[in-house]
Amino acid sequence: MRIGELSRRSGVPVPTIKYYVREGLLPAGELTSPNQAHYGDGHERRLRLIRALLDVGGMSLSAIAEVLEAVDDPGQPVHMVLGTAARRIIPEEPETGEESEPEVAEAREEVAALVSRRGWQVNADNPAARSLAEVLAALRRAGHGAFVELLDAYADAAEPVARMDLDYVRRRVAREDLVESVVVGTVLGEAMFGALRRLAHVDASARAYPDGAGEG
Repeated sequence: MRIGELSRRSGVPVPTIKYYVREGLLPAGELTSPNQAHYGDGHERRLRLIRALLDVGGMSLSAIAEVLEAVDDPGQPVHMVLGTAARRIIPEEPETGEESEPEVAEAREEVAALVSRRGWQVNADNPAARSLAEVLAALRRAGHGAFVELLDAYADAAEPVARMDLDYVRRRVAREDLVESVVVGTVLGEAMFGALRRLAHVDASARAYPDGAGEG
């Protein structure tokens, strides 16, 4: 197909497609004449992946380039490809200077202990582990440090959800499918789980405090 057809099928404007080619995010088309190039289904697929990473994952083009490099490397184990994608989806924590605060240091130790006792194969510097430590530190600063007592209960709920996410990923054979699945599972999956949790809260509250039932 020509670039105009590729644009129509993918929904990506022609100038943007050309920009992606220049930046190395999208392979160049096969030249059929000095001024014409042919694009295949693989180009459309790559464009859809880029748009998913941009629009759903909220990733920068530089982060997308890193993910695509991992996808295109046949020597990269699938686990490493998924890890690269997941790490780039989670935004880097800004430098706030709070790491030296006692709450943050204590929270990091609590997260490390959680990972250890559950036998999770997770590096201590994983962005999600750092994010969890920041949440625990914020809870402690707000006077709700006892919330840490719920960590294992939350982990009990998270483990089967993670297994279901990976079961979905395993059904996607192509590497690009795998990365798209990580985006969906990380971003939309979290949004879905959060919405379900809020619905469950409303139901639990209505049952615990029946006088206000029907108001949620």
